[in-house]
Amino acid sequence: MGTKPLLLIDIDGPLNPYLALSRPRNPQGYRRLRMRPTGWKTGQGLPVLLNPAHGGELLALAGRYELVWATTWRDEANEWVGPPLGLPPLPFVDWPVVGGTTDDGVFWKTPHVVAYAAGRPFAWIDDEVGEPDRAWVAARHPGPALLRRIDPAVGLERRDFDALAAWAA
Repeated sequence: MGTKPLLLIDIDGPLNPYLALSRPRNPQGYRRLRMRPTGWKTGQGLPVLLNPAHGGELLALAGRYELVWATTWRDEANEWVGPPLGLPPLPFVDWPVVGGTTDDGVFWKTPHVVAYAAGRPFAWIDDEVGEPDRAWVAARHPGPALLRRIDPAVGLERRDFDALAAWAA
């Protein structure tokens, strides 16, 4: 592994503001695509909103971070989401289990993200992180970490990219 911090990227919420799918118009800059990841067998395909400009924003951050998919799309992110954004294939967190709950309110991905980071500094963008996750990471991860919650009705915004760049600096 390299020396740059990791940027762990969730898709549904940050890149695909899925709560905006019910609106009559796509949010500005977004394209509605139909995808067929493994398990999606019905209808016209899974509707996904992507903003092609986000690919350039993420590539700009690649000078400061090692980009990693942290999504339930796993390696299929490289097939379905990366190409429309102009991203090269990225490594991904291969979740040993997907979903579940904890008694203390910690998001199911959080322990796996910390294990994947293996002590390296990391920033993580996801629509489901919260204060219990921040406390859990602070107590168990020896390096710096930024957990940035992204509104799943809005997706990534300029201020998110700016905050990620500033944190890595």
